Amino acid sequence: MSSSKDGYHHGDLARALEDAAMQLLERMPAAEISLREVARAANVSHNAPYHHFSDRLGLLKAIAERSMADLLDQVRAAAEKASTPRAALTDGGSAYVRFAVEHPHAFDAVYDPTVCVPGSPTATMAPLIDGLETVLAEGAAAAGLDRPTDVVALWGLIHGLGTLAAAGHFTLDEGLSAYAAALDRLLPAS
Repeated sequence: MSSSKDGYHHGDLARALEDAAMQLLERMPAAEISLREVARAANVSHNAPYHHFSDRLGLLKAIAERSMADLLDQVRAAAEKASTPRAALTDGGSAYVRFAVEHPHAFDAVYDPTVCVPGSPTATMAPLIDGLETVLAEGAAAAGLDRPTDVVALWGLIHGLGTLAAAGHFTLDEGLSAYAAALDRLLPAS
């Protein structure tokens, strides 16, 4: 018989704790995840998380950063696979909406203003935000939407559709169809 503190014997404690937190995030909002619960999920002592996270906010920031990295990876991969600039914009935006619906708690963690304070992202979060803005801006510019306000409008459109679909106001397919229809109206025929 071993105690929970004997369950963790190898590797990177920080990574194990973050992995446990991300698994919890798949089934519950970040606001409901405690350091004690992460310790239990990682099979370590209840004090172990304090060796990596100074407090619960530190845990929430790590969750938000990992979630944003996942979101960026999915949007970037979808845009890079596309064969035309317009398809890159459609597919990248669709990946964003899909992420919001398929990972609603992770999506909410990314945009929680008490965790990722607007205008003051962490050193880890800042390049992720820049990366997402770059993917959107490059896709928009290549498709003919090249004003700075176009990127803001585009991000607002996909974020709003993702948020509303994740909340159940309409289905994922309806959100994706609405996004494609909006692009059809915004972009000249190709």
